[in-house]
Amino acid sequence: MDETGSERESIRVRLGISYDGTDFTGWARQPGLRTVQGVLEESLSKVFRAPIVLTVAGRTDAGVHAEGQVAHFDTTAEFDPAKLTHRMARFLPKDVRITDVRPVPADFDARFSAMRRHYAYRLTTAAYGAEPLRARSVVACKPGLDLDAMRAASRDLLGLHDFAAFCRRREGATTVRELQRFDWEREGDLLTAYVSADAFCWSMVRSLVGAVLAVGEGRRTPEWVASLLTETQRSSSVTVAPAHGLSLIAVDYPADADLSARNAQTREIRTVPASEGCCGD
Repeated sequence: MDETGSERESIRVRLGISYDGTDFTGWARQPGLRTVQGVLEESLSKVFRAPIVLTVAGRTDAGVHAEGQVAHFDTTAEFDPAKLTHRMARFLPKDVRITDVRPVPADFDARFSAMRRHYAYRLTTAAYGAEPLRARSVVACKPGLDLDAMRAASRDLLGLHDFAAFCRRREGATTVRELQRFDWEREGDLLTAYVSADAFCWSMVRSLVGAVLAVGEGRRTPEWVASLLTETQRSSSVTVAPAHGLSLIAVDYPADADLSARNAQTREIRTVPASEGCCGD
């Protein structure tokens, strides 16, 4: 309550979050385990002197990093965003930081309002492996990858498809996604895959990278990768790439006026229209 005894109106707060996922058992709170959500909620609850529960844009797995994670929570407490950012730096361990704090409309939902999520997967082809300062976020792989073949395989996966072959199944969850970007950039020995979609299912990005890496190593063809889109369950032939090479780098949201419509659209269960299947009729 405020000084007049009236109940304060709840405020929705958006957080920008960055973390090194190496020593976390993923984002989601788990009893007895160190998780990003658990550490953040514990620290925020101490600062606000009330329980804080976070809703996140993307629940990253154990060992996966984030440079542009987004979460929200509701509070009736008054606070200064700049001061809260500075104060949380003192409360949090060195491997997680709140980089941005801002009030947002009540319709904002870190998960359901998101239009797309952007990931980067980093590899090195250096003969000596990953440089020590990058060893926690860059995966060492074989030199001599066929980058042209990898790019061709990645292009064939773009669009609206059922990515069941690349996803760990969750009961009642759809595996239909719109893959909007999947390309590769090279800078010396560093090779980075940029992967963007409206949403991702469990282990999808690392499975996509693993499948395309098999092409780059000459063990599979681009046509094999495209053929996986016809499968209706997770493929045992797809190797999941190591977690530590993956980082959530950004999440896109619509304008405030479009938040409610986006929330409703995201909650709809989608299917792939027959005309948009990977191989046609």
